[in-house]
Amino acid sequence: MKKTIMLLVSVLFLAFQVAAQADRIVGFWLTEEKDAQVQIVKSSDGKYNGSIIWLDEPFEDDGSVKIDDENPDPALQKRTILGLSLLKNFVYNSKDKEWEDGTIYDPDSGNTYDCYMWFEDDPNVLHLKGYLLGMRFIGRSSEWYKSTDKRQ
Repeated sequence: MKKTIMLLVSVLFLAFQVAAQADRIVGFWLTEEKDAQVQIVKSSDGKYNGSIIWLDEPFEDDGSVKIDDENPDPALQKRTILGLSLLKNFVYNSKDKEWEDGTIYDPDSGNTYDCYMWFEDDPNVLHLKGYLLGMRFIGRSSEWYKSTDKRQ
Protein backbone atom coordinates (compact mmCIF):
# COMPACT_ATOMS: atom_id res chain seq x y z
CA MET A 1 0.00 0.00 0.00
CA LYS A 2 2.84 2.36 0.89
CA LYS A 3 4.52 1.74 -2.48
CA THR A 4 1.26 2.46 -4.32
CA ILE A 5 0.82 5.78 -2.51
CA MET A 6 4.45 6.76 -3.19
CA LEU A 7 4.05 5.86 -6.87
CA LEU A 8 0.87 7.92 -7.10
CA VAL A 9 2.53 10.91 -5.39
CA SER A 10 5.52 10.64 -7.76
CA VAL A 11 3.29 10.51 -10.85
CA LEU A 12 1.28 13.52 -9.65
CA PHE A 13 4.45 15.47 -8.87
CA LEU A 14 5.84 14.76 -12.33
CA ALA A 15 2.56 15.80 -14.00
CA PHE A 16 2.50 19.10 -12.07
CA GLN A 17 6.15 19.74 -12.92
CA VAL A 18 5.51 19.25 -16.66
CA ALA A 19 2.46 21.54 -16.49
CA ALA A 20 4.50 24.21 -14.70
CA GLN A 21 7.20 24.00 -17.38
CA ALA A 22 4.61 24.28 -20.13
CA ASP A 23 3.00 27.34 -18.55
CA ARG A 24 6.28 29.30 -18.38
CA ILE A 25 5.35 31.14 -21.56
CA VAL A 26 2.05 32.41 -20.12
CA GLY A 27 2.25 36.13 -19.48
CA PHE A 28 3.37 39.37 -21.09
CA TRP A 29 6.19 39.57 -23.63
CA LEU A 30 7.83 42.51 -25.42
CA THR A 31 8.74 41.80 -29.02
CA GLU A 32 12.36 41.99 -30.12
CA GLU A 33 12.00 45.61 -31.25
CA LYS A 34 10.17 46.38 -27.98
CA ASP A 35 7.49 48.18 -29.99
CA ALA A 36 4.69 45.76 -29.11
CA GLN A 37 3.61 43.66 -26.16
CA VAL A 38 2.02 40.25 -26.61
CA GLN A 39 0.03 38.41 -23.99
CA ILE A 40 0.32 34.63 -24.17
CA VAL A 41 -2.49 32.64 -22.57
CA LYS A 42 -3.36 28.99 -22.18
CA SER A 43 -6.73 28.20 -23.73
CA SER A 44 -9.27 25.77 -22.30
CA ASP A 45 -8.11 23.20 -24.87
CA GLY A 46 -4.59 23.35 -23.39
CA LYS A 47 -3.08 25.20 -26.36
CA TYR A 48 -1.14 28.44 -26.11
CA ASN A 49 -2.14 31.58 -28.03
CA GLY A 50 -0.93 35.16 -28.04
CA SER A 51 -2.37 38.56 -28.99
CA ILE A 52 -0.99 42.08 -29.25
CA ILE A 53 -2.16 44.04 -26.21
CA TRP A 54 0.07 47.13 -26.48
CA LEU A 55 1.75 49.07 -29.29
CA ASP A 56 4.37 51.76 -28.88
CA GLU A 57 2.79 53.57 -31.84
CA PRO A 58 -0.83 52.42 -32.31
CA PHE A 59 -1.58 55.21 -34.83
CA GLU A 60 -0.44 55.99 -38.35
CA ASP A 61 1.13 59.38 -39.16
CA ASP A 62 -2.28 60.67 -40.28
CA GLY A 63 -3.81 59.79 -36.88
CA SER A 64 -5.71 56.72 -38.05
CA VAL A 65 -5.49 53.47 -36.08
CA LYS A 66 -2.99 50.95 -37.46
CA ILE A 67 -4.82 48.19 -39.29
CA ASP A 68 -3.92 44.81 -40.76
CA ASP A 69 -3.77 46.23 -44.29
CA GLU A 70 -1.11 43.73 -45.47
CA ASN A 71 -3.40 40.76 -44.86
CA PRO A 72 -4.03 38.85 -48.12
CA ASP A 73 -7.69 38.39 -47.14
CA PRO A 74 -9.56 41.64 -47.97
CA ALA A 75 -12.15 40.82 -45.32
CA LEU A 76 -9.43 40.98 -42.63
CA GLN A 77 -7.62 44.10 -43.80
CA LYS A 78 -9.68 46.43 -41.59
CA ARG A 79 -8.76 44.64 -38.32
CA THR A 80 -6.79 46.78 -35.91
CA ILE A 81 -3.25 45.65 -35.09
CA LEU A 82 -3.96 46.23 -31.40
CA GLY A 83 -5.77 43.08 -30.26
CA LEU A 84 -4.58 41.05 -33.23
CA SER A 85 -3.95 37.35 -32.61
CA LEU A 86 -0.32 36.56 -33.53
CA LEU A 87 0.33 33.15 -32.00
CA LYS A 88 -2.08 30.24 -32.42
CA ASN A 89 -2.40 26.63 -31.29
CA PHE A 90 0.96 25.90 -29.67
CA VAL A 91 1.37 22.71 -27.68
CA TYR A 92 4.17 21.92 -25.27
CA ASN A 93 6.55 19.09 -26.14
CA SER A 94 8.09 18.08 -22.80
CA LYS A 95 10.69 15.86 -24.46
CA ASP A 96 12.13 18.68 -26.59
CA LYS A 97 11.20 21.39 -24.06
CA GLU A 98 9.58 23.55 -26.71
CA TRP A 99 6.19 24.80 -27.81
CA GLU A 100 5.42 23.55 -31.31
CA ASP A 101 2.75 22.90 -33.93
CA GLY A 102 1.65 26.52 -33.78
CA THR A 103 1.64 29.44 -36.17
CA ILE A 104 2.82 33.02 -36.00
CA TYR A 105 1.28 35.83 -38.02
CA ASP A 106 3.43 38.72 -39.27
CA PRO A 107 1.26 41.83 -39.70
CA ASP A 108 4.11 43.62 -41.52
CA SER A 109 3.95 41.13 -44.40
CA GLY A 110 0.50 39.59 -43.95
CA ASN A 111 2.05 36.12 -43.89
CA THR A 112 1.48 33.27 -41.45
CA TYR A 113 4.30 30.88 -40.68
CA ASP A 114 4.69 27.60 -38.84
CA CYS A 115 6.48 28.36 -35.60
CA TYR A 116 8.05 26.89 -32.50
CA MET A 117 9.27 28.53 -29.29
CA TRP A 118 11.78 27.63 -26.61
CA PHE A 119 13.93 28.96 -23.78
CA GLU A 120 17.69 28.73 -23.60
CA ASP A 121 19.60 29.84 -20.48
CA ASP A 122 17.52 32.89 -19.55
CA PRO A 123 13.86 32.22 -18.63
CA ASN A 124 13.11 35.89 -19.39
CA VAL A 125 14.01 35.51 -23.07
CA LEU A 126 11.61 33.55 -25.27
CA HIS A 127 13.06 32.36 -28.58
CA LEU A 128 10.73 32.01 -31.56
CA LYS A 129 11.36 30.68 -35.04
CA GLY A 130 8.95 31.01 -37.93
CA TYR A 131 9.44 28.75 -40.93
CA LEU A 132 7.74 27.42 -44.06
CA LEU A 133 6.98 24.02 -45.55
CA GLY A 134 8.05 22.09 -42.47
CA MET A 135 11.68 23.14 -42.94
CA ARG A 136 12.77 24.37 -39.51
CA PHE A 137 16.29 25.10 -40.71
CA ILE A 138 14.95 27.84 -43.00
CA GLY A 139 13.18 30.74 -41.40
CA ARG A 140 13.48 33.76 -39.19
CA SER A 141 14.21 33.80 -35.48
CA SER A 142 13.25 36.37 -32.89
CA GLU A 143 13.66 36.94 -29.17
CA TRP A 144 10.89 38.26 -26.94
CA TYR A 145 11.47 39.64 -23.46
CA LYS A 146 9.40 38.87 -20.36
CA SER A 147 7.39 41.77 -18.91
CA THR A 148 6.12 41.75 -15.38
CA ASP A 149 2.87 43.45 -16.22
CA LYS A 150 0.69 44.86 -18.96
CA ARG A 151 1.90 48.09 -20.53
CA GLN A 152 -0.49 51.01 -20.67
